[in-house]
Amino acid sequence: MRTRPTILFFSPAGRSAPHSLRQWADGKGLTVLQIPAAAAVQEIVMRSLPQLVVIDADGSEAAGLELCAQLKADSYSAIVPLAAVATRHTTNGVKAWFAAGADEVITPLFEPAEQVSRLDGLMTRTARDVAVNPSTRLPGTTEIERAIRRRMEDGGLFAVCYADLDHFKEYNDRYSYYDGDRVIYILSRILHDVVNGMLGAQGFVGHIGGDDFILVIPFESIAAVCSEILEVFDTLIPYQYNEQDRRAGYYFGKDRRGQLHRVPLMTLSIGIVTNQHRRFAHPAQVSELATEMKSYAKTQVGSVFVVDRRHDPEPDDDSGGRPR
Repeated sequence: MRTRPTILFFSPAGRSAPHSLRQWADGKGLTVLQIPAAAAVQEIVMRSLPQLVVIDADGSEAAGLELCAQLKADSYSAIVPLAAVATRHTTNGVKAWFAAGADEVITPLFEPAEQVSRLDGLMTRTARDVAVNPSTRLPGTTEIERAIRRRMEDGGLFAVCYADLDHFKEYNDRYSYYDGDRVIYILSRILHDVVNGMLGAQGFVGHIGGDDFILVIPFESIAAVCSEILEVFDTLIPYQYNEQDRRAGYYFGKDRRGQLHRVPLMTLSIGIVTNQHRRFAHPAQVSELATEMKSYAKTQVGSVFVVDRRHDPEPDDDSGGRPR
């Protein structure tokens, strides 16, 4: 029997979920899980992405605010909607929760019917926001542009990495779209877990769509992060093939003309652009160059990352150099 989608309820003071929340959840076909520890909430969110996280805003407010801030600081868990529920309304309290990243704050200021409407609205907004990449729940193109713009405005050295699978179409043709979706999900977790584990809030992972992903990381972290990603990828991806293909290291597939040819196992290409020798006026410039570098990376053999080391052209120079 299929498990019902869940709502996680966390109360630093150890209180039970309000009856009104349980009643609303039951009407939506959702199960409310009472989670006793903040660390357990984070673990479940990262593992299974619940429909909603609700935090008791009364009692030990600092612990709840800290959990809220931690969940919203991570681009992967931030997509999960989070509401704070309080038994009394204070302006400073509401401001603190929104400052920590809460998506909604429910207080007695609102009539019960309005509280339900606010929860409904929160769920509707979330469903709309993640519709572009439901398989990975990573931020989409709008958040990617914002992340790049923030780095541009900060003025520090940064890198935008465009990651794309090689031979993914042939894999889908040989296996299935279901298997292809699983590969995309695995890649999303590799990218997220490596970037989050090595950089924390300094890194960002977004999903353009399909098998295309964007990383925004500090310039000095390029080699360490990308090398780790490629190592983990090359270790795990062969196990998405049957034993025969995995042992051979290739299989035979048909090209567009129907001719059989040898298809290697999937690899990962990462094209990287930085602001070390360039000045960008708009995120679209960064995106265009990252796409160019990704295409260049895909001409190389195996899983690779390549960095654009060209400089901005001089006023009388239209070439801009060549990528390396």
